[in-house]
Amino acid sequence: MEVPVSALRAELRSWIERARAGEEVVVTERGVPVARLSGIATADLVTELTRDGLLTPPTSERPQHAGAAPRDEEVERATTGQPVPAARSTRSGVAALVRRIRR
Repeated sequence: MEVPVSALRAELRSWIERARAGEEVVVTERGVPVARLSGIATADLVTELTRDGLLTPPTSERPQHAGAAPRDEEVERATTGQPVPAARSTRSGVAALVRRIRR
């Protein structure tokens, strides 16, 4: 369904409701498509990222430790004796991905 910018401005709430209901709304300016309005699925973010190939599901269970579980960076540091660069940090990598998605 197409809607001119002027009509979109005048009836924004109704067009948002249509998009939320599953319709795809193409916004036009002087008859030329300039934007697309569509609803956002409420699927779990991790499930979506896995489906899109951005995350890989685990191949085994994470080991359970007494007390608080150590972070991945702490395990690697204890194993290798070297600090873990931020770029290789699992947590900072996921945080960067989430920041990129939210932009």
